[in-house]
Amino acid sequence: MVQATLNEMVATRRLKVGTFVIEFDTPGLAQILRAADCEFVILDLEHSGFGFDTLKRQLRYYQSAGLPVIVSTASQDYDFIARACDMGADAIQPAMVASAEQAREVLAHMRYPPKGHRGVALQIAHDRYAPGPTAAKLRRANREVVFYPKIESPEGIENVEAIAALAGVAGIWIGHFDLSVRMGIPGRFDHPEFARAMRAVSTACRRHGISLGRIAPDVASGVALFRSGFDFICYSGDVWLLREAMKQGVDALRLGCRARSAAPNATGSR
Repeated sequence: MVQATLNEMVATRRLKVGTFVIEFDTPGLAQILRAADCEFVILDLEHSGFGFDTLKRQLRYYQSAGLPVIVSTASQDYDFIARACDMGADAIQPAMVASAEQAREVLAHMRYPPKGHRGVALQIAHDRYAPGPTAAKLRRANREVVFYPKIESPEGIENVEAIAALAGVAGIWIGHFDLSVRMGIPGRFDHPEFARAMRAVSTACRRHGISLGRIAPDVASGVALFRSGFDFICYSGDVWLLREAMKQGVDALRLGCRARSAAPNATGSR
């Protein structure tokens, strides 16, 4: 299928399915995920241990595969945000956004003047090293690099309406584990308070016509999230998918071999 840009994807409420990369830095992974019909990838710079050298290299792999990348950052600071943009991130997803003021500041880091204060360096990674008119390049970057703040605190939930209403916010991402911990209900995603928080976010996103995203650990959870208003579903992540697939295969192999060993004449005796 023809791959949409991330900017095109956030303009619709259709289902978009991707995955989370937190462990594997290998050239083939981008092509593998594209062949599996992933539509986007989140590259994690918060928990993974990936640094900027890794990020720059990985972004080239994903660009070559035509797979848009949301870069998840631990920091909201200028040096993290602007550098990730310069390396070619399709979207920025900073952690712990709790207010419209914080969101506005991150947007300023991402945008060139007059919309922000991002420093200008051209014919580098973010514009594919190509020459071209300066003003057009700045306008295009301001238009196309997506801001997808991550809400993962009760304060962020309280302020979600103001965050969602902010010009330049393309969607809201929910950091569900951190949010549940800060609500005092760690991992209890079926708790009534957590459900109320999700309804508040979904309502705000629907009112302002923006996307809503979250990681889903399994297919059933992803379907339930989509039905509740989430249109960006991040299906698990590289390390967890490998572990689960390997566990299922190893368990099935051992079970089959035990059954064979226990069968009559399994040793070949008559």
